[in-house]
Amino acid sequence: MNVAKNWKEYKILDMANGKKLEKWGNIVLERPDPQIIWKEKVFPELWKSANATYHRSKSGGGAWQFNKNVPQRWQVHYKNLTFNIKTMGFKHTGLFPEQAVNWDWMIEKIKNAKRPIKVLNLFAYTGGATVACLSAGAEVCHVDSSKGMTSWAKENVVSSGLEKKKVRYIVDDVVKFVNREIRRGNKYDAIIMDPPSYGRGAKGEVWRFEDNISELIKLCTKVLSKNPLFVLINSYTTGISSTVLANLLKLNMPSFGKISCGEVGLPMQNSDLILPCGIYGRWEK
Repeated sequence: MNVAKNWKEYKILDMANGKKLEKWGNIVLERPDPQIIWKEKVFPELWKSANATYHRSKSGGGAWQFNKNVPQRWQVHYKNLTFNIKTMGFKHTGLFPEQAVNWDWMIEKIKNAKRPIKVLNLFAYTGGATVACLSAGAEVCHVDSSKGMTSWAKENVVSSGLEKKKVRYIVDDVVKFVNREIRRGNKYDAIIMDPPSYGRGAKGEVWRFEDNISELIKLCTKVLSKNPLFVLINSYTTGISSTVLANLLKLNMPSFGKISCGEVGLPMQNSDLILPCGIYGRWEK
């Protein structure tokens, strides 16, 4: 388990009854989490501090209940990175703070490479990994099928003072884009992918993790440079083990690399409890 311990502006205050109580800067949110199956609140008095609570509906989806003032958008910082946060549909905020462990890892790999690095960030969402890689000096191609999420990523890049760095934003279906890059002969030194369990591309293309991830990894090997630095796969798909990601990398990546896998998690403050948040597989030179 790799735990994101270095946050100063994000904290889990408590966890119980399928929900986590989190502090994002000065804003406290109560959100559902399926991993929290225990009922005991460690700090029951803190739950009264929630600015907003996300309630699931029985018919699917849900809605935010605002108990106190919540700005339409606010910022949190991780080291020298700045991210814009807002309460979205389906409980999200536009950032997965547990990914800080992967940001730190990527930043270190890029800086230690001592050479120009081109990164391909697939299913790039609001650009957490894009911002991290740009801050380390890499050139990034940011690909996501959502125009809105890509615009949000641009805002995060600007807020982090990285708008003059080399970054290309592509709104497209990931598989179609990689196939085009293969035909163009474009190559990348590092590839990041954070595929959803299920999704649709810019033109309605259907993505299912179990059906499509293996073929995508194979495609991506065709856009790797002759001197690749790393490949990182993140997943939140229920029922998939990190060992599955490691196996996929072993079957497809060059044998001269090192493969590792595991979970990412978040600590609860003033406690030894850890919230598991997802899995990763890494290939590195």
